[in-house]
Amino acid sequence: MVSPCTEIANTVGELYECSSINGFVRIRTPYLYPDGDVIDLYLQEKDGQITLTDLGDTLRWLRMQTVTRQKTDKQEALIRDICLTLGIEQYRGMLLLRVKQNEPLASAITRLAQATIRVSDLWFTFRTRAFESIQEEVAEFLSELKIPFTQNEKVRGRSGRTRTIDFHTRHPRQSAFIEVLSTGSRAAANAKVDSIFATWSDTHYLKVGQNDIKFVSLFDDTLDIWTADNFQFLEGISDVAYWSRPEQFAELVAPKS
Repeated sequence: MVSPCTEIANTVGELYECSSINGFVRIRTPYLYPDGDVIDLYLQEKDGQITLTDLGDTLRWLRMQTVTRQKTDKQEALIRDICLTLGIEQYRGMLLLRVKQNEPLASAITRLAQATIRVSDLWFTFRTRAFESIQEEVAEFLSELKIPFTQNEKVRGRSGRTRTIDFHTRHPRQSAFIEVLSTGSRAAANAKVDSIFATWSDTHYLKVGQNDIKFVSLFDDTLDIWTADNFQFLEGISDVAYWSRPEQFAELVAPKS
């Protein structure tokens, strides 16, 4: 009987690397997760049954890409659909494929690799979801503090343009405009900061006179996206707060004295 590694070498050997590790045959594929990590699959043969699995790497990677680490019902359904289409099982957080008798091993490996790629690509839906989730978390936080607020308030700037403010809080001691900065992309971080700076500049007239509104730029720093320059750029025109320090943020919008 031809060994799995020999079969891999004879069929797709130029693309895949095969080695033994912890009772499994590790198959290093030419495929990558969206962040560039290599996708590894693992083969185990027991009582004549060959099983391929990712050992949970794909769903574990997916959880690590989002702030809340929670998948929506729609995303869960998409994962089930992907597995159903490709004949993949979900077992204890792993993607698993039981190789059928007479099924070419190369074909089974390709099928499981396709599943890992398609599931990991759901990360792109998380990028939008992460921002929606942080907005929900901020709203819940303000509600727990019993601070009245409105969301997505329209404010006319000096330029005549209408600006949308994420949160407008109304505490007896301090009213505040809060803009939330959250993104899963480093490339988008600078553009987000520039957009918030433009909003603060255009509505700066509201900080003077009887309004006395505090401007707060709230960075979702639970992801390592932002640079020191991003923080410093907005410090000159607003108070900067960090979602990882909720007590300091609370003091800005609900001062105790």
